[in-house]
Amino acid sequence: MAQKEANALVNESSPYLLQHAYNPVKWQPWSNSAFEEAKNQNKLVIISVGYSACHWCHVMEHESFEDTEVAALMNEHFVSVKVDREERPDVDNLYMTAVQLMTGHGGWPLNCIALPDGRPVYGGTYFNKMQWLNVLTNLVNVFKKDKEKVLEYANNLTEGIKQAELVATTKYPENIELEEALKKGVQKWKGSFDNEHGGPNRAPKFPLPNNYIFLLRYGYLYKDKEVLDHVNLTLTKMACGGIYDQLHGGFARYSTDGIWKLPHFEKMLYDNSQLVSLYCETYRLTKNTLYKTIVEETLDFVMNEWLKPEGCFFRLTMPIAKE
Repeated sequence: MAQKEANALVNESSPYLLQHAYNPVKWQPWSNSAFEEAKNQNKLVIISVGYSACHWCHVMEHESFEDTEVAALMNEHFVSVKVDREERPDVDNLYMTAVQLMTGHGGWPLNCIALPDGRPVYGGTYFNKMQWLNVLTNLVNVFKKDKEKVLEYANNLTEGIKQAELVATTKYPENIELEEALKKGVQKWKGSFDNEHGGPNRAPKFPLPNNYIFLLRYGYLYKDKEVLDHVNLTLTKMACGGIYDQLHGGFARYSTDGIWKLPHFEKMLYDNSQLVSLYCETYRLTKNTLYKTIVEETLDFVMNEWLKPEGCFFRLTMPIAKE
């Protein structure tokens, strides 16, 4: 079998970038030279952001970036840049904001198409092969036939990024009291509560520990029983569901369904450390022994599975993929 030709990522140190070093796509790392090339060749730039433990990043790589038809289109009409969000959180944040402005949500893989100066014009998260081909083909045609329209859209989007006015943001009059604004925001938030299974009323479901620490403190401060009941329901359902490893302890990244049953099989250190804090604080306020058990089991998992002899920690546990 012929040996695959390496692209410019082969010289990088990031495990995520190295995973793409032998794609037929002519990936480049984030650099000034990539954008200079796009400017000189009058090409749009594909900025694809992910991280090594991201399941859907691997799926899109296999379906699209390893595909010769897709690679031919990308190589002919675009300059393609791969970014590890753990190396460049600043780049990730910039283009995530753009995608959230365009679509109302974000995630990884994060795929943005930008002008040669880096200003985004289109973006999204996961695309299957046909969706990705259609997106790229349409953008190439629009860029060739109506470049002014693309520039105008990029200007408007850039202004939106500067203001960081995400589409879901609630706006209040400037003279409104902080406490009133806080209560209005939580009241709107309640509309997304899943009153049967906890968490938001959608799938997939992420634990989002910082959200629930906020709701916990808000509920106790303002004696809001509905909020406190939602926090306790969510924590109980997660603790008893498939998102929590009932054998070894520790939480998966998220559940793929709406009832915390089907986990996405990877565990992240930063998720589990924040969830320990959430369950610990909730136990301190409620004395619910289930929460204490979850804290102890999760800490046991972290210390047994992730603590290295040198005293530092591994950052994740991933499932072993079957070929």
